[in-house]
Amino acid sequence: MSDHDDEDVIIETMTLPLDGWHRARGGRMVEFAGYWMPVQYEGIMAEHLWTRESAGLFDVSHMGQITFRGEGLEPALEAIMPADIAGLALNRARYSLLLDEGGGILDDLMLTRLPADEDGERIYMVVNGATKYDDIAHMLDHLPDDITLNLMEDHALLALQGPKAVDALVRLVPGVDALVFMQAAPFTWQGHDLWISRSGYTGEDGFEISIPAEGVEAFADALLEQPEVKPIGLGARDSLRLEAGLPLYGHDLSPETTPVMADLGFALFKRRREEGGFPAAERILAERESGPATKRVGLLVDGRQPVREGATVIDADGHTVGNVTSGGFAPTVGAPIAMAYVPLAMATPGTRIQLSQRGKVHAATVTSMPFVPHRYVRGAK
Repeated sequence: MSDHDDEDVIIETMTLPLDGWHRARGGRMVEFAGYWMPVQYEGIMAEHLWTRESAGLFDVSHMGQITFRGEGLEPALEAIMPADIAGLALNRARYSLLLDEGGGILDDLMLTRLPADEDGERIYMVVNGATKYDDIAHMLDHLPDDITLNLMEDHALLALQGPKAVDALVRLVPGVDALVFMQAAPFTWQGHDLWISRSGYTGEDGFEISIPAEGVEAFADALLEQPEVKPIGLGARDSLRLEAGLPLYGHDLSPETTPVMADLGFALFKRRREEGGFPAAERILAERESGPATKRVGLLVDGRQPVREGATVIDADGHTVGNVTSGGFAPTVGAPIAMAYVPLAMATPGTRIQLSQRGKVHAATVTSMPFVPHRYVRGAK
């Protein structure tokens, strides 16, 4: 075969179970993570503020929902991530990181302990949509053969976020208000099995709801009948998570960043720090002890002009010393904010720095995150 016979492989953008539902409600669809997804309905600013004040409904069915089962599951998963899975209580969720051999972040994820069955321990995991197939390939390569992995392609995932989310959801699913942050439980709605966790990606109280795809349209309709709820697109999801100081994989996190560089030290649990046994533990623990070369920080940008991903952090001589990974105007803050990787010496809150974007220099101040306080409903562990 000659080179001329080779053709570029065309990968068709996939659709979510609610694709037609979004379009019928005015969702402006864009390609994201290999899927057509709504970026907005009535406007990013309005949707952002509605979620902060009431309840926003997000379709996050592009995410990868995976179940694992089998004997020896805990140590097998602990060998590829720094979570304390052995210490995870039933129906409790935990944030963790899938690491490569050098300690770089392959993905960030949420995992929850399910009740064990005759085949052994069970874990439910949610990974990012853009990386889910790479994640699965990596885990299949590194997990023992007797661990079973199942991608729940027949399920949708909704996120209901905001201070009034619980008021709306409890009318449809009685008892869901008993959950606290990072706790999950099974429920039913009109014959459909639901798996609901009190968690989310906005910094607000809220829930993530896994439901069979065949029932998601009726359930989404029922949620929208509640006066607190409006559909919200990707645009506001991004501005909300940025205000909450939550990193986005592929932007603020990558294989070039370690957990310590990414300021995610809370994901390195005490037992795991003491025992090691996760990828590049020696490097990561040394960074934790002496500090990484660069670190993710929050920035308050002077003026009104947002500084976007791709802008550079420059020193007094104009040399590039860091990079902006996320940025935009923060509706709740009323000012532009950003996340960036800067040298450790510049990472202290209050430090004044300069950013270069399209030939223009912007001043900014390093600040603690989150930019907007989290409002999670916490309880006793």
